[in-house]
Amino acid sequence: MGKVIFDISMSLDGFIAGANARPEAGWGGLGEGGERLHDWGFNSADPRNREIEEALLATTGAVIVGRTTYNLSIPNWGADGPTGAARVPTVVVSHNVPQDIPDGGVYTFVDSVEAALETAKKAAGDKDVVIQGGNIAQQFITLGLVDEIFIHLVPVLFGSGTRLIEELGGEHVQLETTEVIETKEAIHLRFRVVK
Repeated sequence: MGKVIFDISMSLDGFIAGANARPEAGWGGLGEGGERLHDWGFNSADPRNREIEEALLATTGAVIVGRTTYNLSIPNWGADGPTGAARVPTVVVSHNVPQDIPDGGVYTFVDSVEAALETAKKAAGDKDVVIQGGNIAQQFITLGLVDEIFIHLVPVLFGSGTRLIEELGGEHVQLETTEVIETKEAIHLRFRVVK
């Protein structure tokens, strides 16, 4: 059985999107200048960045996102979802199903974190389930459902935008560093969640 991995790019000051995140603001609705967070994956000449992106995609059997991530990103994702041509099944946690889902899309809508994990694990088989988006990841982490956190730390200061995690409650979440890969465009930090 695969792992549950929270995978996200983040500015040095802890933002996962720039200010004024909205569908028409940058690729994936990442707000003003937010696309800078993904330059390491899309615009880098360093082969290590491509290897990281390709390895993650090769081991991903399903993706989980929240409704906000879906709403901000759907104009760019279209029917294929966040993995593009790979068309990995994508589970969206939402209190309701939107009327304008792209025909032939990879999306399944569920109304709880638990239902999302069950649906994603079935779709993923022996591969990993990857969580994208801050709020939904925060819910999974709080419930102790995340095995690894993979942060792509980008050397930029946003000053404002959407924070990685606002609050996890009273308990500390212990992490163990398992991998650090430093490139010019990002420092890739992989942590195991100590349970």
